[in-house]
Amino acid sequence: MKRLAFVVPGDLSAATGGYGYDRQIIAGLRGQGWQVDVVNPGEGFPFPTGETLRQATEMLLAIPTGRTVVIDGLAMGVMPDAAQRLSGTHCLVALVHHPLALELGLSAEQSSALAALERTALAAARHVIVTSPATARTLSSDFGVAPGRITVVLPGTARAPASPGSSDGIVRLVAVGSVIPRKGFDVLAEALARVRHLPWHLSIAGDTTRDAATAAALHEQIVRLGLTDRITMLGTLTSEALDRVYGASDAFVLASHYEGYGMAYAEALAHGLPVIGTTGGAIADTVPQQAGILVEPGHVDALAKALATLIGDANRRVQLAAGARTAASNLPTWAQSCALFSGALEQACTD
Repeated sequence: MKRLAFVVPGDLSAATGGYGYDRQIIAGLRGQGWQVDVVNPGEGFPFPTGETLRQATEMLLAIPTGRTVVIDGLAMGVMPDAAQRLSGTHCLVALVHHPLALELGLSAEQSSALAALERTALAAARHVIVTSPATARTLSSDFGVAPGRITVVLPGTARAPASPGSSDGIVRLVAVGSVIPRKGFDVLAEALARVRHLPWHLSIAGDTTRDAATAAALHEQIVRLGLTDRITMLGTLTSEALDRVYGASDAFVLASHYEGYGMAYAEALAHGLPVIGTTGGAIADTVPQQAGILVEPGHVDALAKALATLIGDANRRVQLAAGARTAASNLPTWAQSCALFSGALEQACTD
């Protein structure tokens, strides 16, 4: 039986796109005939304590020689020494959702340090798997990873019935994502305040505990803008509850500054929802023009204009919803993505 160690720091059950991707790939690889040993190197990545990093390095070096090792970028990017030591004795594969240095809210010094660490770590990997063409381009241009060493494995997207939407004259908007700076919820709130004269309601489905300060600031902003009856923060939802929210919504909106792929955008397309988003990172690769309106990240005026267009024009929503369903039909299933991931491992580790 094919066997590998899949290294994922922290709580694999966490409700984020990255952890969701890892869970699906692990399950799919097992279905493809791999024995997958999940290894948790500890908490706090990508800023582990010195002791956590020491213990994590010992843990990785204890993996039997010759075994395939896949390390999620959240840990790989800050473990260049362990990566270099593993590279001589294991088939080391990096899984990069998006470069760590591109997370919003980092100081210039933190971003520079993370970029240097990740560049060194990726140089030690035999192969690199990324979740979007945009991330592949970034690793090639900014991190020195040759295109031939990269395989793009898009997240799978479950098929879903088209959302029937609302029927009360209020345009129901949904945003899905953890409440962290990179998701741009503050930008979205400011833009919505500028179209308060239009009939809309926003539901935010996403973890409010990952960054308590950002969540608190968003709540205060909503109060200050007088939007407490227009914006509802739902917190983390089960997949069934989230499906119900999608089904009751008329459009998806998320003002991310950057996405390595944007699984929530793809889920919205699968539910036949028109999308308002940004051009940050891989979003434009995920959401084609016929399915949504994309604006420059952080541009409140442009976002408000897009919101006004979509909220105020039912025909435009219908048109973009049709485009969303077409785009969704071209997205891979998880079975397809897992088969591609498995094939990339086999090719990289048998050459």
